[in-house]
Amino acid sequence: MKIQRIGSRPSGKGPAEYFTGAVRIDPLNEPPAPARVSMALVTFEPGARTAWHTHPFGQTIIVTTGAGWVQREGDTKENIFPGDVVYFEPNEKHWHGATAATAMSHIAVQEKENGSPVEWMEQVTEEEYNN
Repeated sequence: MKIQRIGSRPSGKGPAEYFTGAVRIDPLNEPPAPARVSMALVTFEPGARTAWHTHPFGQTIIVTTGAGWVQREGDTKENIFPGDVVYFEPNEKHWHGATAATAMSHIAVQEKENGSPVEWMEQVTEEEYNN
């Protein structure tokens, strides 16, 4: 058994090549192989969001604070609020982030394939974000 305290690992800034706006990533766990799951608390300031991306085994996000938006390719953007649990199917192209006026935090849970839990794609345009 291993107990890891929140705040025991350093926070990181969401890299500009994968995020728009101010994003903080607080790692929660990343156990050694053969485990594949990783978790992080991700905080988006108003207007911040991910780029389009996919996850090889899908992704679950659990909204903890604020208000945000999620969108999968081909669908309209949807509101998310604290307590909402969103599941993205394996390889489903999507993005998520804060609304334009309100910050949002969520816990992200995903599994790695060949050492990576995500495939990053193009940035979400202002038009896509605002529609």
